[in-house]
Amino acid sequence: MFEGFALEQIDVGEVRLSVRRGGSGPPILLLHGHPRTHTTWHRVAPLLARRYSVVCPDMRGYGQSSKPQTEPDHSQQSKRAVANDCVKLMEALGHKQFAVVGHDRGGYVAHRLAVDHPDRVTALVALDVVPIGEALARCDARFAASWWHWFFLGQETDLPERVINADPVSWYRARYNDRAEAMGEANFADFQLAINDPETVHAMCEDYRAGLGVDRIADDADRAARRRVRCPALVLWADGDDLPELYGDVVEAWRDWAEDVEGAPITSGHHLAEDAPDELAARIQDFLSR
Repeated sequence: MFEGFALEQIDVGEVRLSVRRGGSGPPILLLHGHPRTHTTWHRVAPLLARRYSVVCPDMRGYGQSSKPQTEPDHSQQSKRAVANDCVKLMEALGHKQFAVVGHDRGGYVAHRLAVDHPDRVTALVALDVVPIGEALARCDARFAASWWHWFFLGQETDLPERVINADPVSWYRARYNDRAEAMGEANFADFQLAINDPETVHAMCEDYRAGLGVDRIADDADRAARRRVRCPALVLWADGDDLPELYGDVVEAWRDWAEDVEGAPITSGHHLAEDAPDELAARIQDFLSR
């Protein structure tokens, strides 16, 4: 897995990030979602590394990266805090400007990164998400029924952690025979290590608590001030997931948030990097090469 890539621990100030990097060329940052780690990119990163310098971190709180102390408002796991880590990481690696690809929770970080640091981000690729502020503004009974985990994981008690830690393999449907082949053996092993770590489970719940609080506040402030993503943006979504059912025209749902946005579906389940790596890498490269 990740042949030719280096695995390092890099200090970015508040946290140390576990980072896999390889390839050469223009820099591209790949951000995973919940409950994955950076290894979700193991089929995509080598394809991109033929033309790009690829950086795949475990975001703070996830995988083998630091778990910062919990704050009362959960801001230690805010998308803004994670985005700031990313800027410091890329700067430490010598990349003052870079493209960013984010999936799921990493997609929200990528969006925040592009808005907060327009001088750093040259292009944004968001996978299977609309901005948190858009999702919550449109929230209805159908969204709550389909995405109930947002509100369970975001509870202000330790109930989510206690439920998950009682049997993380069942909670995340992570039995070997069901998932290892589809995910890839080494990726599955890293995923198992993460979900069986109570500190990681707590940090992942904190991600959702921040999403319902400080992250929504940040998105709502951007919308009110008409702050949008300035760089070119590409939105890709899995045709086996429910974004079109919830939002209709997914690209249109992004228009209040990005000045120059395009998008398309990919034949895949939610985890595009694992299910459709060749098409995903091709779409990213085509977009970035224009």
